[in-house]
Amino acid sequence: MQRILLETLEKKAAYLKRIPLRELIFNFLVIIFVVILLLLPTGFKENTYPDSMRAVVKVLEVNNDNLSKTVSFVFEGEQVCQVEVLDGPFKGQQAFAHNRFTGRLEVDKSFTKGDRALAVIDYTDKNIRNVTMIDHYRINLESILIGIFAVFMILFARWTGAKALLSFLMTVLMIWKLLVPLLLKGWNPIIISLYFVVTATSIIIFMVGGLNRQSMAAVLGSLSGTLLTTILAIIFGHSFKIHGAVLPYSESLLYAGYAHLNLTQILIAVVFIASAGAVMDLAMDIAAAVHEVVENKPDITRAEAIISGLNVGRTVVGTMTTTLLFAYTGGYISLLMFFMAQGTPVVDIFNLKYVSMEIMHTIVGSFGLVAVAPFTALASGILLTKRPV
Repeated sequence: MQRILLETLEKKAAYLKRIPLRELIFNFLVIIFVVILLLLPTGFKENTYPDSMRAVVKVLEVNNDNLSKTVSFVFEGEQVCQVEVLDGPFKGQQAFAHNRFTGRLEVDKSFTKGDRALAVIDYTDKNIRNVTMIDHYRINLESILIGIFAVFMILFARWTGAKALLSFLMTVLMIWKLLVPLLLKGWNPIIISLYFVVTATSIIIFMVGGLNRQSMAAVLGSLSGTLLTTILAIIFGHSFKIHGAVLPYSESLLYAGYAHLNLTQILIAVVFIASAGAVMDLAMDIAAAVHEVVENKPDITRAEAIISGLNVGRTVVGTMTTTLLFAYTGGYISLLMFFMAQGTPVVDIFNLKYVSMEIMHTIVGSFGLVAVAPFTALASGILLTKRPV
């Protein structure tokens, strides 16, 4: 057993020795950056009240006597649940919790015996005064899903998978700890979002691809596509005359003390942020393909390498643009179903601001994909080959 363990450790040590020192240092710096982001406060306090706390509860019994149907599937009134507190200072105690129904399916939640829920407990001294049900408790399932994904990623991609997970965590933290707070504080949405995309894209590519010419070519190609997407988003974002309030929950911000926000500029920023991942993916694919060609044919000329990159780009662009279409329109299937059910004329559908926004979203993002292919092929051909002609 000890021999197997030693052999495993020796293999891992030998594998780490093959990784360039500069890449290990870079990854270590990224880890430090992630730790700093974890510790960095957002500047916005959580909305908590004195003498109240959140806890996980288990539903023991349910009383639906105070519920009434407005239509066959919509309820109004109050559901009373007998619950047991599963964590916190009141762990093990039982109480009655209240769950209000408003008659809106997207907001209302219904509990049954055995469910676990997140609840707000109001208390006086050491006694529970009132319990309000918030929603079904899902964090444990989310953690399991994330854990399974992480295991599969590491088993399949090993060191690259670990770096991909680190870059994923870094991006989430950059969005939550930097981008969102700065937008709420009134910083220019377009400038700060572009800075975020450029920074995140560069770090992710260099982490996953390594500090080499291939990654540099991918970064240059990706940034060119992002820049074009940003310019087109600014031009058509203003030309379409679509207010940023079409974004979910954005109008609510105006009434919550954030009337200074420019929602239209935030909408424009959302357009190029949403396509940044696909642009980065395509740039990395083309740069990797050209690198593979050069590795197998070291005497290839610069022009031949660029043509090879363009050929790969033409193939991938066709599927990637459709990927954007699927990604953007998937969330609006129910809206399209509503239009068809109501017999809404097609001309009205295409002119509706929600649909126009998605069209702009998809086409502008696709422009970035089309642009990134030749730029990445050109950068890869110049950086990865030795023979100019």
